[in-house]
Amino acid sequence: MTEEVCTIGFAKKSLKGFVELLQINHVRHLIDTRLNNTSQLAGFAKRDDLQYVMKLVDIKYSHQLQLAPESQMLEDYKKKRINWSEYEEQYLTLLKKRKVEQEIEKLLGDGKPCFLCSEDKPHYCHRRLLVEYLQDFQRDIKVIHLT
Repeated sequence: MTEEVCTIGFAKKSLKGFVELLQINHVRHLIDTRLNNTSQLAGFAKRDDLQYVMKLVDIKYSHQLQLAPESQMLEDYKKKRINWSEYEEQYLTLLKKRKVEQEIEKLLGDGKPCFLCSEDKPHYCHRRLLVEYLQDFQRDIKVIHLT
């Protein structure tokens, strides 16, 4: 049976639009893959606020640091010391090192999951790399990027 998995970024979205996307797509578990989820830049998506809102709409929220990039690779990419392909290679190597594929059942087991990050579109975001990586281990995953 095909397992649907969503991804979403909070950038360029209102709280209302963000929550509606999750609800329309029947998301049951929002999995935060961000390294930093408490800064002012996160707006409505600060960890504690987001956890509260998800409780109100009956969506489980969890922060999974093992899915986040390391701070140095993130900083190197943001400061253009490495390009996207180098960042992608480092992040995929990190996922392999952390053996996140061993967590597939845990990640997918609480109802339809949605992996959260900040980027508006998935093209240059680690959440896309993450779901593609998981697809290598569980091929019946259908990915839906909520934008």
